[in-house]
Formats: sequence, structure tokens, C-alpha cells
Amino acid sequence: MKFTRQQWQRIFYDWANSGYGILVVTAVLPVYFKAVTDHAGVSAANSTALWGYANSFGTLVISLLAPLLGALADYPYAKKRWLNLFTWLGIILTIGLALVPTKYWQLLLIVYIGSIIGYSGGNLFYDSFLTDVTDNRQMDRVSSTGYGMGYLGGVVVFIIFLVAELSKGFGGLLSSYGVARFSFILAAVWWIIFAWPLLKNGHQRYSVSSVANPFVDSLRRLRRTMHHINQYKQLTWFLVAYFFYIDGVDTIFTMATVIGKDLGIQTTMLMVVLLVVQLIAVPFSILYGWLANRFSTRRIIMLGIIVYFFICLYALWLETLTDFWILAILVGTSQGGLQALSRSYFGRLVPKNASSEFFGFYNILGKFSAILGPFIVGIVTQWTGKSTVGAASLSVLFALGLVMFIFALAIKDK
Repeated sequence: MKFTRQQWQRIFYDWANSGYGILVVTAVLPVYFKAVTDHAGVSAANSTALWGYANSFGTLVISLLAPLLGALADYPYAKKRWLNLFTWLGIILTIGLALVPTKYWQLLLIVYIGSIIGYSGGNLFYDSFLTDVTDNRQMDRVSSTGYGMGYLGGVVVFIIFLVAELSKGFGGLLSSYGVARFSFILAAVWWIIFAWPLLKNGHQRYSVSSVANPFVDSLRRLRRTMHHINQYKQLTWFLVAYFFYIDGVDTIFTMATVIGKDLGIQTTMLMVVLLVVQLIAVPFSILYGWLANRFSTRRIIMLGIIVYFFICLYALWLETLTDFWILAILVGTSQGGLQALSRSYFGRLVPKNASSEFFGFYNILGKFSAILGPFIVGIVTQWTGKSTVGAASLSVLFALGLVMFIFALAIKDK
């Protein structure tokens, strides 16, 4: 299948923000934060919990605003403007992470929260561009290829970071903290370079009619959509299912590194594990798109949810590095594919001229789940003193998500 220029521009936005996802959210900043809080006398359990709370709080603002922002982006030429605004916010604050002195770990969390708002807000408008650059027939392949390219981009940028890490800061030019700061700058520059084609040339194919006051009209449209939500029963129940299972996906992604540190795994080995997970995710994300075309998107989404359910249960037996490797590889097989197919499946259900508004609801549930999941892990970890038990508790969310997804399919079949 050949992709158009617009489709490639959208796909490469996945490549662009992969540096933020792997370096800031997953690999480096969690370890950096654990190091600076440990130096400040904060316990391991409390720093893990604080990291979870920060991720929860950081997504709250964009979660509350997502439907309104989406509705505002559905007017002609608006989607690209909003994409630029939030992308540049994320880029600037990612650079800001490198400028915060290590003794101000509280300020580091605040800047991180702001960068999450930029990153998550940009993804809202990027997701809704899916309906502008493709049709229902191509949606699975474009979405899954985007995720695959995102993971591949993450591998490349991560290797650059590993060169700095393993060479002791390019032969001593950078301290251990300096290498971390370098990674934040690298993530921001990577984001700028590869997001630029979509930021400059993104074409909004579908839109609602122009009005004199978009803000007031957006509020009216949101109220109308909520009032007539019973017209979208299958879409609504899919969102309920998505709320639960994507919660676990996002939480495992954001909490994996700190859980590994609590198991006593060395930082360098954690970096290698994450690199391998990224490599595995590249072909498996694309494979999920192929399987969706072969066996149906619905069946492959259910497969991904089931895989994650058993991943969470397996976390109860995590004790050694080998155990962590097995869990990480399992995550790599399904993480990108499940997210990609969820996005394309939802893209088929929404009215195309109001795609940003509906993707706003998609994102608000995804982001609210990102608030709930880390909070659950934080509470259970503090209660039991074991982060592995906190990770295992997420299995309940995957079970609920699977049940709700099956229910949504039953509604469609009526």
C-alpha cells in the first residue's frame, strides 16, 4: 500500500514526538527524577508515587479542555493552528526540563506537567487529522504505520542517547546529570525537525461551517452532542471500554521505568530493555494493522486487551531481570498495535466534519484514564510497599475494558 504525501507527513509526526515519549516520559526523566529525589532524601516508594501523581495531574487540564478544544479545531483552517500551539508549548517546556537546577525537584515536576499538556494537546489534533488524510479503508494501515514509525523513531533517538550514556557523556564532556539534560534537548530538537512538515502543511479536509463566534458556537455544539449522545450508542460504549483498557496501556508505559528501578535493575540495563521494546514494537505495530485487515479490527483489539491482561497478572511474579525482560517483550508486542487500532476504529465511527470534537471525547477519556491508572498504582504501591502489586492491580481495568468492548459490539450487531 502506497501512502500519499499528506499521509507521510502525519505518520512522521509520530516519529517526531517519539523522542519525548521515550526519553522524557519513559526512559530518562523518571530515572533522573528518582536520582534527584533520592539525593533530597525522598523515599523510593514516595518518589514513585509522586511520579504517578504528577502524570495524573499533568493530564487533568488537557482532559477537561479536550472536547472544547476539539470543537474549536473543527472550523476551517483551525486544526493546524491548534496543533502548532500545543506542539510548540510541549517543545519549549521540554527544553525547560534541561534548565531546572537539580535541587529544585518540585519545579522539575511542574515543568514536566506543562510539557505533558503540550504533548497531549498536540496529540489531540494530530489524532483527528487521521480522518483528513485517509478514508475508512486505509485507516488501520495509516494509523498502525504511524505507530510503527513512531517506535522506529524512538529507537533512533534512543540510540543517540545511549551513545552519550555509554560513552560517559561523550568522553567526559557531560556529567551523568548533563547526559540527562542533553536527552531533553535532543527530544525537543527531534520533535521540531520531524513535526515541521505537518505543522507547516497540514491540510484540513473536513470542517464545520464558519461562524462569527467559534467559542460560543463550540459550546453550543458540545451541548447538542451531549444532549443527543444516545444517537451514538456504539461509539459511546466503545469510549467506555477504551477508558478502561487504555488506562492500563498508558500507565504501564509511564510507570515501567520506576518499577524496574524498584526491582533493583541498573539504569543502563533498563535503557537496553526499553530499546529492545521499541524495536519489537516497530514490526508488531504494523503487524496489528495487517491482522486487522485480515481478521477484522474488532478481533485484533480484543487480542491486544487479553495480552495486556496477562501482562498485568505476570507482574505479580516479577523478581529478577529475566522476569522484567519477559514482561517488557510482551508489552512491545501489543502496545503500539492496540493504540493504533483503537484510534482507527474510533475514526471510522465519528462524523468526519466534526472529527476533532469527537476525538476530543476520545482524548478526554484516554487522558482521564491516564489520571486514574498512575493514581491506582501509586496508592497500591504505597499500601503494599511493592510496585509489582501496583502494576498487577491494572488487570482489573483490562478485564472491564474487554467486557465493555464486547458489549459495544453487541449493540452494533442489533
